[in-house]
Amino acid sequence: MRAETAMEIMFEFDGRPVKAQEGQTIGEALLANGIATVRKTRKGADRGVYCAMGVCYECRAIVNGTPNTRTCMTPVTQGCKVMTQEDARIEVNDEQC
Repeated sequence: MRAETAMEIMFEFDGRPVKAQEGQTIGEALLANGIATVRKTRKGADRGVYCAMGVCYECRAIVNGTPNTRTCMTPVTQGCKVMTQEDARIEVNDEQC
């Protein structure tokens, strides 16, 4: 019996094309391509996928213009645009808290 092969799709990370397999999360796809950093803290420290189950929030990135998206929980889609999130540049709206 032959295993099904997932369809290859493409997305962007910081403007560069990245290959992914349909069904992967963004975090999985980035790690599979050797990309470990998806966020910079306010002090400039690198952050990326840590718990891989949506608990720690270390893997937050900007996905299709939306900041604070957990890449370990968000499925990758054809043509999506992912950008490194720099926390020092993200404004927090206290009314949403």
